[in-house]
Amino acid sequence: MTEPPQTKDAPAVTADASFAEIAHRRRGRIRRYFFERPRAMDAVVVLCYVLLALPTIIASIIEGKWLVVGLLLLIATVLIFRRRYPLQVVAAVAVLEVLATVLNPWGSNVSAGLWFALYAVATTRKRAISLVVFGAASLPLSLLYLFMWTSPSSMNTLQDVPENFHLINNIATAVTIMLSNLLATGIGISVRQRREHEAEIAAWAARTTQLGKVTERNRIAREMHDVVAHSLTVMISLSDGAAVVVKKDPDRAGDVLGELSRTGRAALADMRRVLGVLRDDSGRPAPLTPLESGLNLAKLLDGFRTAGLPLHYAHTGPALPADPAFELTVYRIVQESLTNVLRYGRSLSRVDVQVARDGDLVTIDVLDDGRGTREGGDSMDSLGTRQGIAGMRERAGIYAGIVSAGPGKRGGWAVHAELHWNGDKGE
Repeated sequence: MTEPPQTKDAPAVTADASFAEIAHRRRGRIRRYFFERPRAMDAVVVLCYVLLALPTIIASIIEGKWLVVGLLLLIATVLIFRRRYPLQVVAAVAVLEVLATVLNPWGSNVSAGLWFALYAVATTRKRAISLVVFGAASLPLSLLYLFMWTSPSSMNTLQDVPENFHLINNIATAVTIMLSNLLATGIGISVRQRREHEAEIAAWAARTTQLGKVTERNRIAREMHDVVAHSLTVMISLSDGAAVVVKKDPDRAGDVLGELSRTGRAALADMRRVLGVLRDDSGRPAPLTPLESGLNLAKLLDGFRTAGLPLHYAHTGPALPADPAFELTVYRIVQESLTNVLRYGRSLSRVDVQVARDGDLVTIDVLDDGRGTREGGDSMDSLGTRQGIAGMRERAGIYAGIVSAGPGKRGGWAVHAELHWNGDKGE
C-alpha cells in the first residue's frame, strides 16, 4: 500500500500562534520594546511633558514663581497614572492646567498635559465617551484664553500692533488648544480601533483553529467508521466462510484465512494512521494525508471477491484525477457500498461496480441483485451505525456531488454517486 507524499497539510493548531507572531513582528523593534514594558512608556511620556514644559519651568524659577513649578511637576507626576486611571487623570490635569495658566498664561506647556491624558482615555474608552471627555477637558482652558485680555509682555513693546490683536491672538490660542486636543483624542481613537481589529482577528484565528479541530475530529470519526465497518464485516464473512470450507477444501480455507489475516493487519495499520493525528510520539506534526488512493481500488475489489461477493467491475472514460483526496473519496464510496452489500445482501448472484468519468463528472454505481434490509432499515445487525450513507454524502459534498441509495429498479440495492472535479481548471 503506497501513501501519497505528505507535504501539503499542516496542523490547524498553529493558526493562533502564527497570528501572534505576525502581530509581534508588525510592531517593529521599538514598539515591541515599549509594548512589552509599559512602565518604560510611562517614563517616556513624563519625560516628553517635562521637556515641553522645561522653558516655562526655567522661566518660573528665574521669576521666583515656585507655585507654577510645583503645578507643572505635579502634572508630570499625575501622568504616570494615566494608564490605570485615565478619567481621573484627565480631570486632574485639566484643573492643574487651568491653575498653571492663570499664574503663567503664556507658558510653553499650554495643554501639553491634556494631550497625553486625552490619548489615554481614547485608547481605553468608547469613541462617544472619548469625545465627551475631550470637550469637557478642553473647554475650560480654551475659554480662559478666549476671554483673557493680556498678551506676552514682548508684544506690548511692538509698534503698529492692530487694535484687535489681543482678541485675534486669544482666539487663535483657544482654537489651537481645541485642535491639538482633538488631534490627540483622534490618534487615541485610531489606536483603539486598531487594537480592536487585531483582537477580532485573533478571535477569528482562534475560532478557525477550533473549527479545524472539529473538522479533523469529524474526519477521524468518518475514517474510523469506514475502516472498522469495512474490515470487521469482511473479516466476519471470511471467518464464516473459512469455517464452512475448512472441512471440504483445506487449501481453499488456508487462502481465506490468509486473506482474513491480511485484512486485519491492513485495518490495524489504517487505524494507526488515522489516530496518528491525535498523538505523534516523535513530537512532530502528524500528517493529515489520505490513507488510501485509487491505485488500491483493485486490491479492495479482490478482497471483497475473496469474502464471497460475485463482483464485476467496469471503468469507462478517462482515468480518475490523480488527486489523493479525490481518489480517497471514490475509494470510500465504493468500499462503503460493497460493505453494505456484504453485510446485508442475501441470495446474491451478481454485484456490479461501475466507475465512469465524462469530463468533470465522475459517477459511481454499485448495484446488486440480492435481497435483505439495508442501512436505514429496521432490521440492521449489531454492526450497523446508520452513518455509512450519511458519510458518503458528506464526502461527495466536498466535490459538489450527490449520493442516492435505495432499492434497484430490477431488485436488489443500488447506490449512485456523482462527483464534480474542477482541479484541472485550477478552481
